[in-house]
Amino acid sequence: MQFEEVGLRYGADAETLVDVSFTLEEGGFYFLTGPSGAGKTSLLKMLYLAQRPTRGKISMFGQEVTGLARDRLPGFRRRIGVVFQDFRLLSHLTVFDNIALPLRVAGVEEHDLQAPVREMLAWVGLAQRAEARPATLSGGEQQRVAIARAVIARPEILVADEPTGNVDPEMAARLLHLFDALNKLGTTLVVATHDLHLLSRVSRAQMMRLDRGRLSDPTGSLRYPPRSA
Repeated sequence: MQFEEVGLRYGADAETLVDVSFTLEEGGFYFLTGPSGAGKTSLLKMLYLAQRPTRGKISMFGQEVTGLARDRLPGFRRRIGVVFQDFRLLSHLTVFDNIALPLRVAGVEEHDLQAPVREMLAWVGLAQRAEARPATLSGGEQQRVAIARAVIARPEILVADEPTGNVDPEMAARLLHLFDALNKLGTTLVVATHDLHLLSRVSRAQMMRLDRGRLSDPTGSLRYPPRSA
């Protein structure tokens, strides 16, 4: 994935993101940090194709997507898992059905999705809550359902906005282990977080820092400008 001189402006306001350029290696693990208001959520929205840039170029999966026609976006989005900060669970579906949704959308038969969904429920500690509705869950439980839904289909890219913000330290470590295992299977991860303890738990992870809409590279590990894939 590549960003080249990307800028984002809402209305007539000053740019939220300014000249953002980077290349994410396939199978890489990246933490995105920065103070509140730095532009992290806006950058994540562009990573999962919910926001177009005002200027610049974005490429992923070997194709420029900056001006991609709307009817082609769903095909790209199905290759991207997203953990939203506000969860976005479907209130009329059970926990099981929320997690199973990406598999059903992908056309997986019912008898083939039972085992992976049950396994994922156990992984996030919600095996006993499979038939519960989101409204009956705590914030931490909803967060775990959102994470399970995002990773169940093994996306090629996983974008997570503060994925451990509503869980206790033990569950945070467990979820990070899940992310780490997914990454080792080849998924590219971008995790936005304020939790500095997470940054030290994945030794191979690289850090990207946003400040006032500009991206810095404190590790010296990202490439500027991005090279062609």
